[in-house]
Amino acid sequence: MINRLAIITLGICALFVVGCEDDGPDLDIEASIPVRVDSVALKPIMEFAFATGTVKAVKEATLSAQQPGYYRLLNNPRTGKAFAMGDEVKTGEMIVRLVNQEFENQIGFESKKLNFDISEREFIKQKSLYEKGGITQRELIDSERSFIDARYGLDNAKLSLDKLKIKSPFNGIIVDLPFYSANQLVESNALIVQVMDYSRLYTEVTLPGKEMERVKRNQEALITNYAHPEDTLNGFVSQVSPALDPESRMFKLGIEINNDSLLLRPGMFVKADIIVDSRDSTLVIPKDIILERRGNKTVFVVEAGVAQERILRLGLSNQKEVEVLDGLEHNDRLVVEGFETLRPRSKVKITK
Repeated sequence: MINRLAIITLGICALFVVGCEDDGPDLDIEASIPVRVDSVALKPIMEFAFATGTVKAVKEATLSAQQPGYYRLLNNPRTGKAFAMGDEVKTGEMIVRLVNQEFENQIGFESKKLNFDISEREFIKQKSLYEKGGITQRELIDSERSFIDARYGLDNAKLSLDKLKIKSPFNGIIVDLPFYSANQLVESNALIVQVMDYSRLYTEVTLPGKEMERVKRNQEALITNYAHPEDTLNGFVSQVSPALDPESRMFKLGIEINNDSLLLRPGMFVKADIIVDSRDSTLVIPKDIILERRGNKTVFVVEAGVAQERILRLGLSNQKEVEVLDGLEHNDRLVVEGFETLRPRSKVKITK
């Protein structure tokens, strides 16, 4: 009887042990998710209004023949060779000389210069005589009038001769120089040369009407050429139209660009980022780490080895960054990599 009881007892214990082994130990075996974190920092941030346009030179001159004449292209004193497209020119520098002997004879420049010299000497003599009482005031006035007429005649002769001299009106660069054979007869109004100073550029762009209240004159603009996105030039808003186009609902504005390095060339297509608002020091985080959850903008931070979800209130933003007005603190450890699979209170392992 005792042996049978012992056997039954041992059987019950064995079943209890097996049952315990089937249930297994109640242990937390959740794996830690590797993440990379950055400390939330105070940084400047700028918000932009974006537009595109084609740049033009602020100074541009198309010089045409005002009189017919035989074409003579002059030498560039800096190269010793004939002027060519791309050459720099100085204010008043002559690029082309048109020869028209008949026109020059009609002007009679030498005769007018001689008449001016004689009239000047005569006026000086008459003025001296008048001071000594040798002539009347009427005679002095007649002498002065002759001198003035002679000066006007000489000035007009100079202006007429200058019509045969094609000079640059400002410091610039030759951007167009149509080919003419030496001593070829060029007719009036023929294009001779085009000069631009593109150390300063100008572009007209349009923006949607909703931006009208944010865009003002003298706001800074960052100008980028699509072919060289790594190079940015500074500009400013010089004009803003107060009216919307009735069809497009857009408004026009002008932007001037400092191009001292001549990085941009007239006719290039550029992107203009107009700075409409900015902060010098505020909490700024990358835009691409923000998640959309239950209608909220959220991120994860790491506290005591676990991920904590934070709901954000945002401020200024641009293409890459956004200002955080509420939801984060300075020096919070913000998850910037590995956040995609996180859940609130997920265990995390911080990697370098």
